[in-house]
Amino acid sequence: MVFSRLFFIYVFLPVCLLCYALAKGTKHKNTVLIFFSLIFYAWGEPVYIFLMLATAAVNYVCALLIGKYQGKRGDTAATVFAVVYDLLMLGIFKYSGFIVENINALFSSSIPVPDIRLPIGISFYTFQTISYIIDCHWEKVKPQKSFKNFLLYLALVPQLVAGPIVRYSKIEKEIAQRTIELRDVSYGLNRVALGLAKKVLLANQLSLIVDSFLGNIGSSTVAGAWYGAIAYGLQIYFDFSGYSDIAIGLGRVFGFHFDENFNHPFICKDITEFWQRWHISLSTFFRDYVLYIPIFGKRRKYGGLFLVWLCTGIWHGASWNYVLWGLYYGIFILIEMLIGKKRLKKVPVVIRHIYSKFVIIIGFAIFYFEDIGKLGTFFKTAFGFGRNGFIAVQDKISVVNNLFLLAAAVICCFPLIKTIGNATDKHFVSKATVSSAAAVASALLLIITSILLVDATTNPFLYFRF
Repeated sequence: MVFSRLFFIYVFLPVCLLCYALAKGTKHKNTVLIFFSLIFYAWGEPVYIFLMLATAAVNYVCALLIGKYQGKRGDTAATVFAVVYDLLMLGIFKYSGFIVENINALFSSSIPVPDIRLPIGISFYTFQTISYIIDCHWEKVKPQKSFKNFLLYLALVPQLVAGPIVRYSKIEKEIAQRTIELRDVSYGLNRVALGLAKKVLLANQLSLIVDSFLGNIGSSTVAGAWYGAIAYGLQIYFDFSGYSDIAIGLGRVFGFHFDENFNHPFICKDITEFWQRWHISLSTFFRDYVLYIPIFGKRRKYGGLFLVWLCTGIWHGASWNYVLWGLYYGIFILIEMLIGKKRLKKVPVVIRHIYSKFVIIIGFAIFYFEDIGKLGTFFKTAFGFGRNGFIAVQDKISVVNNLFLLAAAVICCFPLIKTIGNATDKHFVSKATVSSAAAVASALLLIITSILLVDATTNPFLYFRF
């Protein structure tokens, strides 16, 4: 099931909210959420729901053992077992085919390549269980004694499929006891409407440009290649941040406060800042759990950095372009570390913006092309070594036809809502007026989005496949 489907918006979600509202007490509300979360997941993965349940059971038991043998060998053994199990499951289902393909290519062997369908959400819920187990081992949180409550943490419908990666410590208290006020429901539903609008009105429309120019890179011009890469960057931003908006909004409706996953990343002035604003839950996961892993017995500053970015690339997919993409960003982060924040700030802001956007656009191109040959074609084309010239009539026509879409996408990269909120506060506009305006705007967005979804074919969120 996908958030951006009319069935979810007008059938599944209203029924879930009604049952949740009728349930009395946190325990019964948790039962309702678990029930609907499992239905939501089983709708698209009827078989792999058992894998998710098995993962929940293994990590639940291991966490209890960690708590029982805290500071002893049993603690370490349970931690290692849980983390190895989680990574093994992720490796089997996500990377086994890729590994076998590369072994065959390297050794000219003919090992059958396993054709395993990637379970939806496995990359996200695996990292949630790992963070939970390690936090239990580090005594940052206490093991959850109720399997039902732990399953709720892992399978909670808003963030189950494509994040954000929610830390157990963030919602530990809210699992046991939470209160929901009218302003939470209002904020949450407004956020859901905003996320749907990002997905349907912007990301889905930008995908048409991407398919035309990057999808046919062999026939693109220099301008077309850059145009397609920019459109893809905007598409994936609005697609993934839109999903995060929906997840955070639904979480708020149910009484959970998730951390933000995006913070207007394109206003960054350097690559380090970009990754402080983009997919925050993933970057902070690697920072907290991978960066300081000892390499050859010691914590190594630069070695840890490249390990983080290698893992970041691999996490995104079983293809060499993702490995290249991760190391590509690792190099620029390293360069900025060597330059230093003080010296970097002395560079004119305009130059820093141009530099960061150039690096980011190239990064999105690397991310897009899983076929290395086509990636090479992109670089040849983008830097003037292609055979189709600098610009063509179809490039100009596409820009003109999509001018309002492109302008809206660029404008929406800026913190408009925050700016408007600050402006209304300064002019002493009443909260009731602001809330009413937000509700009207959200309703209009929902109506427009629903109309566009009536005849829409399946267009899942991009991060479902990561």
